[in-house]
Amino acid sequence: MLSPARPRKLAKVPFVELADGRVQGVVSSGSDIGRVYVSSVAASTYEFACSTNNNRPCGGARGMFCNHILALLNESTLQYGAERVARYLRVDVPEPTAQAISQTMSATRPSQGDNTAAASVFSQFLRHLAYLEFAASTAPVPELQWFPPTRAVV
Repeated sequence: MLSPARPRKLAKVPFVELADGRVQGVVSSGSDIGRVYVSSVAASTYEFACSTNNNRPCGGARGMFCNHILALLNESTLQYGAERVARYLRVDVPEPTAQAISQTMSATRPSQGDNTAAASVFSQFLRHLAYLEFAASTAPVPELQWFPPTRAVV
Protein backbone atom coordinates (compact mmCIF):
# COMPACT_ATOMS: atom_id res chain seq x y z
CA MET A 1 0.00 0.00 0.00
CA LEU A 2 1.34 3.40 -0.96
CA SER A 3 1.09 6.31 1.40
CA PRO A 4 -0.75 9.43 0.15
CA ALA A 5 1.30 11.71 -2.07
CA ARG A 6 0.27 14.71 0.05
CA PRO A 7 -2.16 15.22 2.92
CA ARG A 8 -5.74 15.92 1.87
CA LYS A 9 -8.54 17.86 3.48
CA LEU A 10 -11.41 15.41 3.71
CA ALA A 11 -14.23 17.95 4.09
CA LYS A 12 -14.63 18.58 0.35
CA VAL A 13 -13.84 15.13 -1.05
CA PRO A 14 -14.12 12.59 1.76
CA PHE A 15 -13.78 9.51 -0.47
CA VAL A 16 -11.76 8.98 -3.64
CA GLU A 17 -10.47 5.78 -5.22
CA LEU A 18 -9.03 4.36 -8.40
CA ALA A 19 -11.28 1.37 -8.99
CA ASP A 20 -13.35 -0.40 -11.63
CA GLY A 21 -11.54 1.44 -14.44
CA ARG A 22 -12.55 4.83 -13.04
CA VAL A 23 -11.50 7.58 -10.70
CA GLN A 24 -14.58 7.68 -8.51
CA GLY A 25 -15.63 9.14 -5.21
CA VAL A 26 -17.89 11.28 -3.09
CA VAL A 27 -17.77 15.09 -3.19
CA SER A 28 -19.50 17.32 -0.65
CA SER A 29 -22.01 19.90 -1.85
CA GLY A 30 -20.90 23.49 -1.48
CA SER A 31 -24.42 24.68 -0.77
CA ASP A 32 -26.15 21.94 1.26
CA ILE A 33 -24.45 20.18 4.16
CA GLY A 34 -26.78 17.19 3.80
CA ARG A 35 -26.01 16.58 0.12
CA VAL A 36 -23.09 14.85 -1.50
CA TYR A 37 -22.34 14.02 -5.12
CA VAL A 38 -21.08 10.72 -6.44
CA SER A 39 -18.72 11.49 -9.32
CA SER A 40 -16.58 9.40 -11.65
CA VAL A 41 -14.40 9.55 -14.76
CA ALA A 42 -13.65 6.43 -16.80
CA ALA A 43 -10.20 5.50 -18.01
CA SER A 44 -9.46 5.85 -21.76
CA THR A 45 -12.86 7.23 -22.80
CA TYR A 46 -13.03 9.85 -20.00
CA GLU A 47 -16.79 9.29 -19.88
CA PHE A 48 -18.00 11.09 -16.76
CA ALA A 49 -20.94 10.88 -14.40
CA CYS A 50 -22.10 12.98 -11.47
CA SER A 51 -25.26 12.72 -9.40
CA THR A 52 -26.42 13.34 -5.85
CA ASN A 53 -26.53 10.62 -3.24
CA ASN A 54 -30.26 10.24 -3.99
CA ASN A 55 -29.67 9.83 -7.77
CA ARG A 56 -30.60 13.33 -8.89
CA PRO A 57 -28.45 14.56 -11.79
CA CYS A 58 -25.79 17.17 -11.20
CA GLY A 59 -26.83 20.50 -12.70
CA GLY A 60 -23.25 21.43 -13.59
CA ALA A 61 -22.39 18.29 -15.57
CA ARG A 62 -24.00 19.26 -18.85
CA GLY A 63 -21.68 18.19 -21.60
CA MET A 64 -18.51 18.94 -19.62
CA PHE A 65 -16.81 18.21 -16.31
CA CYS A 66 -18.60 19.87 -13.41
CA ASN A 67 -16.85 21.34 -10.37
CA HIS A 68 -17.46 18.10 -8.44
CA ILE A 69 -15.50 16.10 -11.00
CA LEU A 70 -12.71 18.69 -11.07
CA ALA A 71 -12.50 18.53 -7.26
CA LEU A 72 -12.44 14.71 -7.45
CA LEU A 73 -9.57 14.77 -9.95
CA ASN A 74 -7.65 17.30 -7.87
CA GLU A 75 -8.02 15.24 -4.69
CA SER A 76 -7.14 12.02 -6.50
CA THR A 77 -3.80 13.54 -7.52
CA LEU A 78 -3.17 14.52 -3.89
CA GLN A 79 -4.07 11.03 -2.69
CA TYR A 80 -2.32 8.94 -5.36
CA GLY A 81 0.04 11.33 -7.14
CA ALA A 82 -0.55 12.94 -10.53
CA GLU A 83 1.62 10.43 -12.41
CA ARG A 84 -0.34 7.47 -11.07
CA VAL A 85 -3.73 9.09 -11.80
CA ALA A 86 -2.66 10.01 -15.35
CA ARG A 87 -1.38 6.48 -15.94
CA TYR A 88 -4.57 4.93 -14.52
CA LEU A 89 -6.85 7.13 -16.65
CA ARG A 90 -4.54 6.70 -19.67
CA VAL A 91 -4.03 10.43 -20.10
CA ASP A 92 -0.87 11.38 -22.00
CA VAL A 93 0.47 14.60 -20.50
CA PRO A 94 4.14 15.68 -20.42
CA GLU A 95 3.97 17.17 -16.90
CA PRO A 96 1.17 15.46 -14.95
CA THR A 97 -0.80 17.81 -12.71
CA ALA A 98 -4.47 17.77 -11.80
CA GLN A 99 -5.09 20.74 -14.10
CA ALA A 100 -3.18 19.21 -17.04
CA ILE A 101 -5.01 15.90 -16.64
CA SER A 102 -8.47 17.52 -16.53
CA GLN A 103 -7.71 19.87 -19.43
CA THR A 104 -6.39 17.05 -21.63
CA MET A 105 -9.44 14.92 -20.92
CA SER A 106 -11.85 17.86 -21.42
CA ALA A 107 -10.27 18.64 -24.80
CA THR A 108 -11.47 15.26 -26.11
CA ARG A 109 -15.09 16.29 -25.38
CA PRO A 110 -15.93 13.14 -23.43
CA SER A 111 -19.51 11.97 -23.25
CA GLN A 112 -21.64 12.02 -20.16
CA GLY A 113 -22.29 8.49 -18.94
CA ASP A 114 -25.04 7.02 -16.87
CA ASN A 115 -25.01 6.94 -13.09
CA THR A 116 -25.30 3.17 -12.65
CA ALA A 117 -22.07 2.97 -10.61
CA ALA A 118 -23.16 5.70 -8.19
CA ALA A 119 -25.00 3.34 -5.85
CA SER A 120 -22.03 1.01 -5.38
CA VAL A 121 -19.58 3.91 -4.93
CA PHE A 122 -21.81 5.54 -2.33
CA SER A 123 -22.27 2.18 -0.59
CA GLN A 124 -18.48 1.75 -0.37
CA PHE A 125 -18.20 5.25 1.10
CA LEU A 126 -20.81 4.44 3.76
CA ARG A 127 -19.03 1.19 4.58
CA HIS A 128 -15.78 3.11 5.12
CA LEU A 129 -17.60 5.60 7.36
CA ALA A 130 -18.80 2.74 9.54
CA TYR A 131 -15.21 2.10 10.61
CA LEU A 132 -15.19 5.48 12.35
CA GLU A 133 -17.65 4.07 14.86
CA PHE A 134 -15.26 1.32 15.99
CA ALA A 135 -13.80 1.71 19.46
CA ALA A 136 -10.05 2.27 19.57
CA SER A 137 -8.28 -1.06 19.77
CA THR A 138 -4.96 -2.69 19.05
CA ALA A 139 -6.65 -5.91 17.91
CA PRO A 140 -6.53 -6.53 14.15
CA VAL A 141 -9.60 -5.73 12.09
CA PRO A 142 -9.57 -8.16 9.14
CA GLU A 143 -11.27 -5.72 6.73
CA LEU A 144 -8.58 -3.11 7.37
CA GLN A 145 -5.49 -5.28 7.03
CA TRP A 146 -4.55 -3.61 3.76
CA PHE A 147 -4.10 -0.23 5.56
CA PRO A 148 -0.47 0.34 6.53
CA PRO A 149 0.20 0.72 10.27
CA THR A 150 0.90 4.38 11.03
CA ARG A 151 0.79 4.66 14.82
CA ALA A 152 -0.10 2.86 17.99
CA VAL A 153 -3.60 3.18 19.42
CA VAL A 154 -3.66 4.70 22.89
